[in-house]
Amino acid sequence: EQHLPGVWEFLRREVAAGHQGYVVYPVIEESKLELKAAMEEYGRLSREVFPKLKLGLLHGRLSSDEKEEVMQQFRKNEAQILVATTVVEVGVDVPNATVMVIEHAERFGLSQLHQLRGRIGRGAEKSHCLLVSPARMTDEARARLETMVRTSNGFEIAETDLLLRGPGEFFGTRQSGDLGFHIANPRTRPPRSLHPGRRFRPAGHHAAAAAPAPRRMAAPLPPRPHRLTSQRDFTCAISALSDLSQIAE
Repeated sequence: EQHLPGVWEFLRREVAAGHQGYVVYPVIEESKLELKAAMEEYGRLSREVFPKLKLGLLHGRLSSDEKEEVMQQFRKNEAQILVATTVVEVGVDVPNATVMVIEHAERFGLSQLHQLRGRIGRGAEKSHCLLVSPARMTDEARARLETMVRTSNGFEIAETDLLLRGPGEFFGTRQSGDLGFHIANPRTRPPRSLHPGRRFRPAGHHAAAAAPAPRRMAAPLPPRPHRLTSQRDFTCAISALSDLSQIAE
């Protein structure tokens, strides 16, 4: 939090260079959670931090037409900074946007943070995702942010997210927490065990050549068997089905 003035100055320099940026908040308006909200911060940023710039506001309570109008302004660079909630998580492609500031980053899940970061870096210019969080947070929240800093690999992020949150239930509605299995529980197994593809790669053409020829599993049917226009076609179809039953035995 104490670094926010430097964050805003960095964003200001990027805009001065002709680029654009996002500022993302976890909620739309003030709540009991004591989190910064998009609507209130949009007003404060417009008045106090970026008074000479045009800012846009995008959140889930806007109508489809209102959302499209805001996005059109941002795409045309009529708005240099877009203040938003996670509504920008998917489906937003503005190559000129090179900065994303995520406030209260500790409140977001790993997959959300990864999706949000994917909104930048879509052009030729170098991009930056700045995660803003308080000094005090849970160990799990710190692990999420450290993962985001360490890697941009989607598979590694998904694996870490699974290990931190748990897979939830296969046959229920719970989407996080322990699976309930004592043997096949991904939260208690080494991370590499989640990637069977790493251990079962194709062995190459030599192994393929040594493999036995595949067994014929079906007899050929007459052309277009769904049109049995003659007694001969009908007899051929019955004969083919008889061959198939013998193979199955």
